[in-house]
Amino acid sequence: MEQFRSAWKQMHKTVRKAQKRAVRTLLAAKEEIRDTVDAVKERDPAARSTAEILLLYSGVHAVMAHRLAHKLYQKKHYFAARAVSQTARHLTGIEIHPAATIGKGFFIDHGMGVVIGETTEIGDNCTIYQGVTLGGTGKDVGKRHPTLGNNVMVGAGAKVLGPVTIGDNSKIAANAVVLHPVSENSTAVGIPAKVVRRDGQRIRNDLDQIHIPDPVSQELQKLAADLRRLEKQLELSETTERKERGN
Repeated sequence: MEQFRSAWKQMHKTVRKAQKRAVRTLLAAKEEIRDTVDAVKERDPAARSTAEILLLYSGVHAVMAHRLAHKLYQKKHYFAARAVSQTARHLTGIEIHPAATIGKGFFIDHGMGVVIGETTEIGDNCTIYQGVTLGGTGKDVGKRHPTLGNNVMVGAGAKVLGPVTIGDNSKIAANAVVLHPVSENSTAVGIPAKVVRRDGQRIRNDLDQIHIPDPVSQELQKLAADLRRLEKQLELSETTERKERGN
């Protein structure tokens, strides 16, 4: 009888612990979902309702799937974690490695073509747009992917490559290629990216996400200038030759 009572008490304790863990997990998930929905409402003027965000936003689906995959990865359920992330990739077009660390209030707008590598670290309240890659260069080992501080924005099509750090409150313009660290409160544009604004002060002409340096256009303009210069030299040479013939 005493053994039965002891076993009953032990089972009761185990069930209570399991219930507490389940409640904590549900509360944590609820908080994460609320943070994600609030981030979308704050930063996307097209968002009309919580139901629309939860049911129709692929970026939200990708982030929530990553939360689950990351928990599995931390518990060393690597195959299951990868299975969740790859399923989310096929459904949303967004690939986030389960090992990547992502803070609260993370928002992926539109999202198609986004890739976030294994050792990426993302702070709180960051926003990235479609086509963004937070990837490696292929030459680093260990920490191979970027670290984003808090309140960082990465524009559409931008690539941040290698174990570089993007400081708090910084912006990466659309289509920029970042290969070096960017200090906090800065704006970086171009290929390769250069800081054009820091702490509210222009370092050079600031650009928005659309009007960024186009290296192909710049090279074509240089070739056109060289062609005009050669045409003038040829015209001058022909004029000189005609004068010599006239004499």
